[in-house]
Amino acid sequence: MKEQKLIRCNGCGKTIAIEDDMYREGVLLVRQEWGYFSEKDGERHSFCLCEACYDKIIQNFAIPVEIEEYL
Repeated sequence: MKEQKLIRCNGCGKTIAIEDDMYREGVLLVRQEWGYFSEKDGERHSFCLCEACYDKIIQNFAIPVEIEEYL
């Protein structure tokens, strides 16, 4: 039996399955290493968002996300 891994959306807490090293739904993964000119210098922040939480956040952007087809 394959081991199923799970992650959780930092926005809503939804559980997202990972099978065969693939997320079973759309997920945004963010990893930011803050540098010298930041109040967070030397910190690494990581989080993930499910597609629904991502959509909610980008609705509030002053400048829309640039979207293009890549397939």
